[in-house]
Amino acid sequence: MRTVKEVSRLAGVSIRTLQYYDKIGLLHPAEYTEAGYRLYDDTDLERLQQILLFRELEFPLKEIRRILESPDFDRNKALEQQIDLLTLKKEHLEKLIDLARGIKVTGGKTMDFSAFDTKKIDEYTAQAKASWGTMPEYREYQRKAEGRGPEENRKLGIRMMEIFTEFGKVKEQDPASAQAQALVEKLQGFITEHFYTCSDEILSGLGRMYAGGGDFTQNIDRAGGEGTAEFANKAIQIHCGKVK
Repeated sequence: MRTVKEVSRLAGVSIRTLQYYDKIGLLHPAEYTEAGYRLYDDTDLERLQQILLFRELEFPLKEIRRILESPDFDRNKALEQQIDLLTLKKEHLEKLIDLARGIKVTGGKTMDFSAFDTKKIDEYTAQAKASWGTMPEYREYQRKAEGRGPEENRKLGIRMMEIFTEFGKVKEQDPASAQAQALVEKLQGFITEHFYTCSDEILSGLGRMYAGGGDFTQNIDRAGGEGTAEFANKAIQIHCGKVK
């Protein structure tokens, strides 16, 4: 057992922070002495490591607690995804450092803003959060996926891409047009039927992800032609009332 002072020194976090984690139910000590002092065991320290890793990835404390207490939480899978995310952030920082060095050499004449692009990190973070089971929609997805084989999943993926092929056929129209909005409703209904309840809020987030510039964008544009992902996102945001 370690005292709160020992854990504070070991982990590099303040005693006040550990006290606060206990207060909000994020990290309770294994025991309290008769005098009320906190005592932590190895299991507590493992949980603290997870908390600090999520904090490094800028997750809010409330969300960290939901993740760790989720019955779907898989510690090993979470570690793998945390490593991937931290690696992406490391690459992002290296690009920013290279940019800053370049600006120093050129005297501020480097007009390259690609180093500030965080789309890949944002996309992976969204996928990781979903897989950590923090959303009831993910649990619904798991239930619907039970018993569904790889071939059926492949066919569903093809059918979903066919909807984006339809988006591609009308992408020169106004995204507020009846045809475009009908396709948004078709997409929302398809996701709800086969994966999870797709509310307008979730659909709006998906739309931004589709147009975010990562694998989603590439796959959608491959199905419907260049610009399809961006067009679909605009139509989705109009449907969800995010754009007037």
